[in-house]
Amino acid sequence: MNPRSEPLLWIQLLGLAALPAELLLAFLLLAGADPGPLPGLERLLCWSLGALLPAVLFWRQPPDVWSVLVVQIPLQGRRELQRRLSALQAPLAVKVVGAAGTVLLLALVWLMDDRAGLAMAVSPLAGSSRLVTLLLTIPLLAVCLWQWQQLCQSAWLLSRPEALVACAAPGGLSLEATARERLCLGLPLLLPEPLLLAELLPAQPLVIPAPATSSSSSPTTTSITASEVDSAIAPEQHAEEEQGSALDDQVS
Repeated sequence: MNPRSEPLLWIQLLGLAALPAELLLAFLLLAGADPGPLPGLERLLCWSLGALLPAVLFWRQPPDVWSVLVVQIPLQGRRELQRRLSALQAPLAVKVVGAAGTVLLLALVWLMDDRAGLAMAVSPLAGSSRLVTLLLTIPLLAVCLWQWQQLCQSAWLLSRPEALVACAAPGGLSLEATARERLCLGLPLLLPEPLLLAELLPAQPLVIPAPATSSSSSPTTTSITASEVDSAIAPEQHAEEEQGSALDDQVS
């Protein structure tokens, strides 16, 4: 029940690298035409359609964390861990942080459109009408908000401990509830295998072998052998001493 074994959660984090590129593209699109007579109203309208309306939808139906917008994991092919994580993906704190991205997009749209004239020479829509540039920027803002929501949800799920995931509702979010409460976009073509994470084994105590006892037994063996040799030599020395005393008596 380790959420870090799900590869799609890590893939969702790539949105952190894609967001700057998408915002740069929006900046180039806005640079394709001069601002109209009411640039502030145009910016608010573009932001409302591209960020505010999707934010309301995402609040009611958070983006399915197992969807990457164009493809997704089919509902029938999801593992129990994925269903459990779907039940944990959208608490109130995560929804608030995701909605905060809408306010950030308003500031970015205002700033980019205000300085868009600096990039008019390299804009792919140079010389186009203001309406065309705004209409192309609206879906790009919605994609940015989608990726921001997925980034927040994936970071939240990856930080959940295994014990919390194990305590989630048995079986996780049902298929009917997932289709009703989550915004599942994309073709059901993804079936990624879980990542194999190395488990940390407990440290084994270091066993130091006991020193060999052969050296300790050698003095005993040596002493026993020496005593046996002394007992074997003692009678011979006694006989020689008697013979030597007898010869001394004869000589004298």
